[in-house]
Amino acid sequence: MNGSVNKVILIGNLGKDPEVRKLESGALLTRFSIATSEQYTDKVSGKRIENTDWHDIVTWRGLAEVSEKFLKKGMKVYIEGKLKKRTWTDKDGQQRNNVDIVADELTILSKMEPKQKTKHSYSSDNANKITSSIEDLENQPDDSLPF
Repeated sequence: MNGSVNKVILIGNLGKDPEVRKLESGALLTRFSIATSEQYTDKVSGKRIENTDWHDIVTWRGLAEVSEKFLKKGMKVYIEGKLKKRTWTDKDGQQRNNVDIVADELTILSKMEPKQKTKHSYSSDNANKITSSIEDLENQPDDSLPF
């Protein structure tokens, strides 16, 4: 097989509000971390154990706009994306490495504002279109919404 796959799927909770950066090119970028947890019972002690892992998520352009506007600390999200290794030199001259998940799909699983009564899914292909649609819906009275 000549092809390869770089695909990550996560469901977790935001550890803090997204950090937003606008690059010189005008592109918008957000960074946030989500926690995923697994629970199991220790066979020796019988105690319930919970392990939590933190994952660094990056969104670009339209998904970054959606992340900035709608995501808040504690929200549950579904993320699809790919792993991307990042290397940089910190202010002390030390080389640092990190593995980010660059999201290309985002679904908000938590309840949102009262006007938004359904979960919303976004992908890097349609985030701008969906953001506009949500803004249109937000400006309508509650009784005119189709859900």
